[in-house]
This record gives sequence, C-alpha cells and structure tokens, in this order.
Amino acid sequence: MDREPTYREVQRFRQRWLWAPLSGIALLMLVLGPVSWIGLIIVGVIALFLYSLRLETEVRADGLYLRLWPLHRSFRRISWTEINRYESRQYDPLREFGGWGIRWVPGKIAYNVSGNQGVWIERANAQSVLVGTQHVGEFVKAIDEVYEN
Repeated sequence: MDREPTYREVQRFRQRWLWAPLSGIALLMLVLGPVSWIGLIIVGVIALFLYSLRLETEVRADGLYLRLWPLHRSFRRISWTEINRYESRQYDPLREFGGWGIRWVPGKIAYNVSGNQGVWIERANAQSVLVGTQHVGEFVKAIDEVYEN
C-alpha cells in the first residue's frame, strides 16, 4: 500500500479566546503578587500542553488517518471499507460535542481544533466520526479521489 498521504492537514490551538485568559491569569499572578510560583508553573504547564497539541489529518490509499499529538503517539486509521458514507458539513462544536479536541457523545466522536467546518463520516459498525478541517473542499476532494479508486 502507498503510505504517502495524498492530503495532509495540521491544525493547532491558536485561538485568541483560549490564549487571552491564560495570559491574563499569568499576568495577574505576577502583578498582584505575592507571586504564587506553583500557580504560575501550573499555568505554564497548561499553556505548554495546549501549545503542543496538534490535530494531524491524512488521506492515504488505505484510509483516513487521524492523530491528536501528544495524546496519540500513533495515527488512528479509518479504513475505506469501514466507511458507509461521508459528507462535508457545518457543525456547532459547543452544542453538538461540548467543545474542541477529541469529544465523545453517544454514537459519535469528534476530532476538532477550531472553526465549524468538517467532514462527517458514517462507519459501518462503529461510531460516526466528525473531523474538523480548515480546508473542507480540499479534504473532501482528496477523499473522493482515493475512496473511489
């Protein structure tokens, strides 16, 4: 099998609404003193963890590959034989899944980092999967090209 991806997307948590509160908390801890070094270290560790998170999505000849690094050390594969159908769709991350990241709700799972566009994948004998993307047209086009061959 060809292991080289025909499509690859890497998304990171870089939203202002996420970083502003963390920066504000750290700034308040420094300005209002006395400095709580333990609190500052905790905020720093949380910031480093969020900064390191990245959703990697690949379309390959043998399936769709997903990884939210560093939570997943290796890719999670959805083979083409598992997929009943797929479609691009708009979604509400907070209402439908309770937020961003890897989110489980009964019967479905979401891998999303930002935005409200994604590809909905209905699988034969497993949970449906929503994969968030910033390039929905390119992502679906890549799936179309590989899935139909």
